[in-house]
Amino acid sequence: MTTTARPLGVAMIGYAFMGRAHSHAWATVGSFFEVPAFERRVLVGRDAAGVAAAASAFGWSESATDWREVIARPDIDIVDICTPGHLHAEIATAALAAGKHVLVEKPLANTLAEAEAMEAAAARASAAGVVSMVGFNYRRIPALALARKIVADGRLGAIRQVRASYLQDWLVDASTPMSWRLRRETAGSGALGDLASHAVDQLQFLLGELVTEVSARTHTFVTERPGELGPEPVTVDDAVWANLSFGSGARGSLEVSRVATGRKNALSIELFGSTGALRFDLEELNELWFLDATDPIETQGFRRILVTEPEHPYLAAWWPQGHMLGWEHSFVHEVRDLLLSIESGGPASPSFADGLAVQRVLAAIEDSAAAHGTSVTLVETPPVKEQK
Repeated sequence: MTTTARPLGVAMIGYAFMGRAHSHAWATVGSFFEVPAFERRVLVGRDAAGVAAAASAFGWSESATDWREVIARPDIDIVDICTPGHLHAEIATAALAAGKHVLVEKPLANTLAEAEAMEAAAARASAAGVVSMVGFNYRRIPALALARKIVADGRLGAIRQVRASYLQDWLVDASTPMSWRLRRETAGSGALGDLASHAVDQLQFLLGELVTEVSARTHTFVTERPGELGPEPVTVDDAVWANLSFGSGARGSLEVSRVATGRKNALSIELFGSTGALRFDLEELNELWFLDATDPIETQGFRRILVTEPEHPYLAAWWPQGHMLGWEHSFVHEVRDLLLSIESGGPASPSFADGLAVQRVLAAIEDSAAAHGTSVTLVETPPVKEQK
């Protein structure tokens, strides 16, 4: 990696839903946080007219259609990958080999083999000071970052039981047309990679330990959808259910769906420990509910923490108390943490190793579902590192 006194040059590959969210973060982060100087140099996409229009709208200096040429440019220092999953491995490993810092959207890859290759590439690049991060943005929601601190401080005691669900309904209508997210060759999986990856990462992040065993089932409710040339088979799952075990002895349940009528973006997490409990709902993302079981029984109960105080994670940079943050702020915090890791020499969190740890759980869920719910034990992996 070449060190330079000029502003860091950023290239982003992909400009659809996630590209818009990441573009907003790059445009906003310097207005609220002290971060190294950078420039939004180039936005990359396959369609020349489409990416040029997006670059103009999102505030990128220029556009391009060849990502290989872009990552070879000496004025590019950071590559932000917002493409469909089947492109993650090739782009990320090439960018790392070229000495570029890399941020890649979750899940890390479409397959376990790709994730392992990406983690190995990141480890090699790290020796040369190259920073890599996987975009599990929900770690950057202040309420969930506070939840991690409460758990790490021992306020819940020994965690015994956890529940996570992530429910959406955008695929309820069987006439919703096909997209890359419904094809295994581009998405890898359905609700599993899209939603369960977030939920699994949150559980491993909050508990500070890894899933060691799973028993799962998956299902596709709508097996065919309208394609450009007529009906097309859906080759990914619509919903997933899993039982989880952790090394400490904690047990958990996981449910994710993209056909849960009436639920729009409902990530719900509950943690039950020997001396306390926590619950969180993404649809009320500025709130965390905490029960201290050491309180006298006559006054014991869940209390609402409004996570908007300057003392709360990330909040000192934002608005006065009680002025709410939104979903988009998690991406701003993600970019802030990436830039600070680059400035300090890393490592960044969540790392590609963390992304690989999630991918192992997703693969085990698929294996278990293929075996009609038979339990699958995961290979031992290094502990999940706590976010700094």
